[in-house]
Amino acid sequence: MSVPSLKAHAHAARCEGTWLTALPGHWIDAARDQLSRHAALVRVTLTALRGSAPREPGACLLVHALATAGTIGGGRLEWHATARAREMLLHPHSTAVRIDDLVLGPELGQCCGGRVELWLERLTRADLPWLSDASRRLREHPSAGTAWVLASELAGGALTHRLLQRPFATTQTVELKRSSAGGARLLEVLRQSRPQVWIFGAGHVGQALVRLLAELALFEITWIDSRAELLPAGLPQGVTAQICARPSERVLTAPAGTRFVVLTHDHALDYELCRLILTRADSAWLGLIGSDSKAARFRSRLLRDGLDRPTIARLTCPIGVPGIPSKLPGAIAIAIAAQLLQQGEAQPPAPSVKTDLEACTGDCGSCSRPNS
Repeated sequence: MSVPSLKAHAHAARCEGTWLTALPGHWIDAARDQLSRHAALVRVTLTALRGSAPREPGACLLVHALATAGTIGGGRLEWHATARAREMLLHPHSTAVRIDDLVLGPELGQCCGGRVELWLERLTRADLPWLSDASRRLREHPSAGTAWVLASELAGGALTHRLLQRPFATTQTVELKRSSAGGARLLEVLRQSRPQVWIFGAGHVGQALVRLLAELALFEITWIDSRAELLPAGLPQGVTAQICARPSERVLTAPAGTRFVVLTHDHALDYELCRLILTRADSAWLGLIGSDSKAARFRSRLLRDGLDRPTIARLTCPIGVPGIPSKLPGAIAIAIAAQLLQQGEAQPPAPSVKTDLEACTGDCGSCSRPNS
């Protein structure tokens, strides 16, 4: 290798970028964390789309001077949004909110061909009180059949925020309305039910699977093992660990509609877990790690133990989507995660963000009115 190429190689090895990070759950906590380290940021929310776009309404991106968190789909759309956001950060006395309506093809050169609407809102440390209040309330589960909805209202140049508890209705999760006077109102669901996944086993595959599913931020994960030393400290958001000497005793405590993944270190425990899960008529899915021969042995034994064939047919074993030959724990975890994603959303419908804000006086106790 020549001297110039050595220098080029050394220069290429000096990475100065940062990892792109996801937003686990709602954006409120991520914004609070960012504002503990940066004086200001802009949150970009995709509020509506027509046609094809790289992300769904409600997708969020947080932008500060040095980096971003979350994504609204990448590509030219995200580049545009990031540039607009940094313009707002450079001009702190400009309006706190801007709304962009973009055609992806002609305006941005992005081949999706759809049209999107973006809400860009500058946040500073002055917003921390209402963000902290919202974060505290979001940790509380909303009443049955309801969800937390954030109402952000721009009127007369002033921006206010209210956290509302409103009923489930449709699958609409975000809505933006503009007034003829230049005002706007954004309603967005921040807390709703996510599918429950209970994972039994904290070995190599269990750890790889939890890391992967936590990054997706699509599930509420309960992770169970009898070995405390295998359940790491500092678990990601959305993951709850349970150390149980007899993990099978936890099966009946899982909520209805839970998806179960069984991959413990003990075949006898695997069998007992599967038997108990299958006796529940309200579980959404059961996957068991193992070979074809293990699956055949378990099904024969389940039949001898009195379970009928339709019930036994609910057992998925071997687990994971087909076509991935690798036995590496990470590869197995990817195959299982893909299979879980194929199950769809076995959960209550998302709530509508349509509310009777015009009639709301704030005296009912179901919302807070912190001013930003």
